[in-house]
Amino acid sequence: MAPDSGAAAPPVIDTARIALVGNPNSGKTALFNALTGSRQKVANYAGVTVERKEGVLTAPSGRQIRVLDLPGTYSLRARSPDEVVTRDAVLGKLAGEDAPQALVCVADATNLRLVLRLALELKQVGRPFVLALNMFDIAQRQGLRIDVERLQAEIGAPIVTTVATRKRGLPELLEKVEALVDREALSGDNVWHEPSPAEIRAAHAEAQRIFKLCVKPPERPDTMTGKIDDVLLHPAAGLVILLGLLFVMFQAVFTWATPAMDIIDGGFAALIELTNTRLPQGLLTSFIADGLIAGVGSVLVFLPQILILFFFILLLEDSGYMARAAFLMDKIMGGAGLHGRAFIPLLSSFACAIPGIMSTRVIDNRQDRLTTILVAPLMTCSARIPVYTLIIGAFIPNQTVWGVLSLQGLVMFGLYASGIVSALLVSFVIRRVFWRGAVEPFMMELPTYRWPEPRNVLMNLWTRARIFISRAGRIIMPLMVLVWVLSTFPYPPEGATGPAIDYSIAGQLGQFLAPLMAPIGFNWQMTVALIPGMAAREVAVAVLGTVYAVGGEDGETGALSTLLKNQWSLASALSFLAWYVFAPQCLPTLGVVKRETNSWVWPTVMFVYMVGLAYIAAFITYHVAVALGAG
Repeated sequence: MAPDSGAAAPPVIDTARIALVGNPNSGKTALFNALTGSRQKVANYAGVTVERKEGVLTAPSGRQIRVLDLPGTYSLRARSPDEVVTRDAVLGKLAGEDAPQALVCVADATNLRLVLRLALELKQVGRPFVLALNMFDIAQRQGLRIDVERLQAEIGAPIVTTVATRKRGLPELLEKVEALVDREALSGDNVWHEPSPAEIRAAHAEAQRIFKLCVKPPERPDTMTGKIDDVLLHPAAGLVILLGLLFVMFQAVFTWATPAMDIIDGGFAALIELTNTRLPQGLLTSFIADGLIAGVGSVLVFLPQILILFFFILLLEDSGYMARAAFLMDKIMGGAGLHGRAFIPLLSSFACAIPGIMSTRVIDNRQDRLTTILVAPLMTCSARIPVYTLIIGAFIPNQTVWGVLSLQGLVMFGLYASGIVSALLVSFVIRRVFWRGAVEPFMMELPTYRWPEPRNVLMNLWTRARIFISRAGRIIMPLMVLVWVLSTFPYPPEGATGPAIDYSIAGQLGQFLAPLMAPIGFNWQMTVALIPGMAAREVAVAVLGTVYAVGGEDGETGALSTLLKNQWSLASALSFLAWYVFAPQCLPTLGVVKRETNSWVWPTVMFVYMVGLAYIAAFITYHVAVALGAG
């Protein structure tokens, strides 16, 4: 039958653009992952260091939909850089971004009180939106009774119940989204404005009215969560459990990763041997074997340990325990002058200080935020793991303590603990000397306990592995080419008796700087490793691999850990570890501090105090070790 020519057909849009908005811990990112899968791009918004996540999905109609995952917020009344980005994106005023044609407001179905106020604000914006009641299965298990139809009538927007981790409700959600996009032209006018205190109170009262009208508590309240929290949030028992979890995590980093590391290490060793065997001896062979393979391989071998670390962090986040850990640490951190909200940025810094520093945007007070930024690099980031693992594996015996605990794992735990304690001490000094005053009180919402979703964990692990391998290609490989050139040229003069590398540019530079580092027990090879290591901490391992490979004589080649054990004293090795606990061996981190503070003052302050701490710690460690007979 021919279509009615008198009816106006909705415009067909080949591509559409939507944005996900919601409270923190609402499952918004899980929904984003479920919708877009691996078709994601992670960057920063123009002009700011707020992370920008965008993905693409194909709707059942065949339409391509670009999905923007906005930072979590409780209100459009922005107080932090993250919330400013979300507000401006929702309003269509974000520089360099097209306005979304529709919004998906993601709500934790087990905790609707706060998101209703945000939904009422979105209604004022006039942009079409759908409310996704996520984690609806958990709400049902808890016995919550949500009148979806009445709630839909009250907020004036369609509602879909979803379980993002199991992809339930996604077809219905996409159907609603496409319908909203098609009628974008029918959107209302934006009447939202910065609310007055009276308007905020009125909005809160309206949200409470809707909540009481549409959500009925379970007939039999959930007591299991309360019982678990009684233990996990106990001031003494909770801290013991938290420390125990962290200790198990660091033990696992060593014990679980060993088989995979041995396979990777053996693979690169075989590749080097194959290169040296099949190719004629000369510059090209040295470049490939000693420069590229030895350099990159010495870093990639630590990938299993980094993935194990992230595996534990992701489990803690997805289970809902991470927020409770922040609650537990609030009193300790407050005593050191750190805001309770600093826990998440500092924990993120265990992965990398850059996202950790960027996530300080959730801290409203400028002094609290600056304090957190200045101490975040003291957290032991994943880039330190290759350095720590190399030195510990070479110099600390692989034996157990009390028949159960790995001695190497204990040392690793001690290095992590040193970073945490030093961050607390530096924060204490900053808040007592420079910025006196009480730390603002800390309030946060505790999410519902839930089982981590394997697919979500695996997807995030794959993302982390891809980032680490990409760093090896983009940063480490070019630097290894440079280090190989500096370690190879110029050739030694005729009649030279020393190793060829001593006459190279790298050798001469290291020997020039050696007197400066001699008091802390560093030889010239260790000193040279620190220079390109400023680009990224793990580069130092690759540099040592290249320098010792190039400088190795017949019979001296082998595993890098074996070479170091033969070349360094135990005192020097411990000094090197102490240096790496404190040193600011990461130029990108300093660059992010400059962008976050909009000043070169704070990265300069950070660099000076961290280098000073590193030198003092290495000096004390070296001379105490020598005095104890480890020199």
